[in-house]
Amino acid sequence: MTVFSKLVPTAISAYGLQTLFAAIFVPQQNEKYYDLCGAVGWLSTTFISLYYPTLRATFFEGNIIPLPPLSSFGPRQVLLSAALGLWSVRLGTYLATRAIKAGGDSRFDETKKQPRRFTFFWVAQATWIMTVGLNVYLVNSLPYSLSPPLGVRDYIGLGIFATSFIVECVADYQKTAWRRAKENKQHDEKFITSGLWSISRHPNYLGEVGIWTGIYVLASTALQGPYFPRGTVALGAVSPLFTWYILTKVSGVPPLERQGKKKWGDDPKWQEYTRNVPVFWPWGGRGQTESGPVR
Repeated sequence: MTVFSKLVPTAISAYGLQTLFAAIFVPQQNEKYYDLCGAVGWLSTTFISLYYPTLRATFFEGNIIPLPPLSSFGPRQVLLSAALGLWSVRLGTYLATRAIKAGGDSRFDETKKQPRRFTFFWVAQATWIMTVGLNVYLVNSLPYSLSPPLGVRDYIGLGIFATSFIVECVADYQKTAWRRAKENKQHDEKFITSGLWSISRHPNYLGEVGIWTGIYVLASTALQGPYFPRGTVALGAVSPLFTWYILTKVSGVPPLERQGKKKWGDDPKWQEYTRNVPVFWPWGGRGQTESGPVR
């Protein structure tokens, strides 16, 4: 079995599970659990990428084999799987809780009424899981004997992941606390400008890009090994680059910036905020809009 053919069971699980969720929630026009289902998808694909040989022997070959302990995997495989699991549980529950509390997800107000289009979003979620999680699934396909020991690059990657994870958690916490204070009439601010939101207009997305950059760096040493075809490490860069592109050019920053401009474009405080705080990178200088610097 080639390296990439070992990804087939993981891909089947990703698309199969999201298709099942679509079959349940599309007829109900229910989007509340979309992100929670995404988290379940991440966890299941990670589990299968690690344990598929054992699962195949048990369910397809009739040999009852207990799941091997984590010590039977390489340290890098354990770290990558733990990082992905920690991120998916934290973000999935946070987004799901927010959607359930709000009574829905405004991103799908119109989409959920169109069955084909809504189904497409579930399939897209499976594609997102496979594309962005590719580095973890590839490294998990390594036999233990071929897993290279951890080195300086791996610890740098782990540091990038940990720092970025903290940034994302803190940014989400600060915005949640800000919203709660607003609901309790403790302030009348129209938009958040404090904490991490004072150095980037989208610090949560900044943390997200950093998370997948750290995971890529942690996986890169193994991807350069002889077990993988030449160029696999370059292919792995698709994960953080795809994340950055989607968040900054498609579904993250652009609609939020348009929404902010529509709501508060004439507000002097919004104009000052967008003039002084960068859209994304804190070191990006003065604020920018989607089309360039704010004048």
